[in-house]
Amino acid sequence: LLNINVGGKLFQIAHKVAAQYPITRLGKLALCTDPMKKLQLCDDYSVQKNEYFFDRDPSIFHYIFHFYCSGVLWIMDEMCPSNFVEEIEYWGIHLKYTQRCCRILFEEKQDELNEYLKIQKQLEAELEPLESAEQFEGKFLGRFRGMIWNLIENPYSSVAAKIIAVMSSLFVLISIVGMTLSTVEEMKHKTGKMWMEHLEMICAIFFTSEYIMRLIASSSFKRFLRAAFNAIDLVAILPFYIQILFENLDEGDTLYHEELHKMENVSKLGKVLKLIKLMRIFRILKLARHSTGLRAFGFTMRQCYQQVCCLFLFIAMGVFTFSALMHSVEHDVPGTSFTSIPYAWWWAAVSLSTVGYGDTVPDTVLGRMVAFACISFGIILNGMPISILYNKFSDYYAKLKAHEIET
Repeated sequence: LLNINVGGKLFQIAHKVAAQYPITRLGKLALCTDPMKKLQLCDDYSVQKNEYFFDRDPSIFHYIFHFYCSGVLWIMDEMCPSNFVEEIEYWGIHLKYTQRCCRILFEEKQDELNEYLKIQKQLEAELEPLESAEQFEGKFLGRFRGMIWNLIENPYSSVAAKIIAVMSSLFVLISIVGMTLSTVEEMKHKTGKMWMEHLEMICAIFFTSEYIMRLIASSSFKRFLRAAFNAIDLVAILPFYIQILFENLDEGDTLYHEELHKMENVSKLGKVLKLIKLMRIFRILKLARHSTGLRAFGFTMRQCYQQVCCLFLFIAMGVFTFSALMHSVEHDVPGTSFTSIPYAWWWAAVSLSTVGYGDTVPDTVLGRMVAFACISFGIILNGMPISILYNKFSDYYAKLKAHEIET
């Protein structure tokens, strides 16, 4: 018999039984005749007791011992997958010796654990500051740059940092409100327009100063420019300067500017300026820097992109299928709006989303049956991902919030 002492518990296995599995650690120990090689296979050996000592987990070795006795490796649900895999790899036993039902459940549990650890690591990286105090050490004006960075980036570092974070959020809201009011007819007169321009200039100066301070204080310019939030900040301030550049283009050409003023609503330059002004709406994304909820939402979308893409694929399939069916049963009706399949896409899209504007409706009985099927499919389709997305969002939000409280 092989006397195996695992963590203080004694097990006895026949040499013949252990030798049936020569690639395992105990199989090699049973077949080995060289005493020096035997010592390499175990942690210690007692000559008096003829015991091979192993400093491993005795609770898991019960299942290893059962494997040598029965030839089947059993897996219990309460076991930690990582610890169990580490132990069986040490003993040289493969998962193929387990029953198929146990192996499937174990692999599913292992995948769930790996996915959980991966998400946990990504959540920690989400809240991890872009720069740390250690990265400023030994660099030019490192201490000063570290103070500026904490002032701008870490609102919990001091009272002044909290004030700047609140001011940044307020300026974002003021900028969005100003952009909204600038489209009101009563604010388009000379005085109102001037006030809106001054307000936009003040917001742009604040955002520019904030971005430049963050850029100067950064310990790595490449890492700073690759960060998503910094890209959002840059997009938020660029429209103001691009607008100034376009408005002052060819300033000396009076005739050109007079013609441009007459054709402001139809010229290409006027359309470009409107598009650039509209880009200011991206400033609202700056609120995500200090909002746990928005960060959790963005993190949820990144983690669930496969489910979201699958949902859009189902919607596209539904739109093409039901628009084709509706066109086939309605195209002969006089005065119908379903003159072609592309014209029926809009109806199928709003019906699948269960919005149903009612601007386009079927006239025949078959058309209404197709519409009912389309709406029913839309209800089922829209209900599928809601619970998944909401559960993941609430889980990620709770973890982000808990991590913020800990730090």
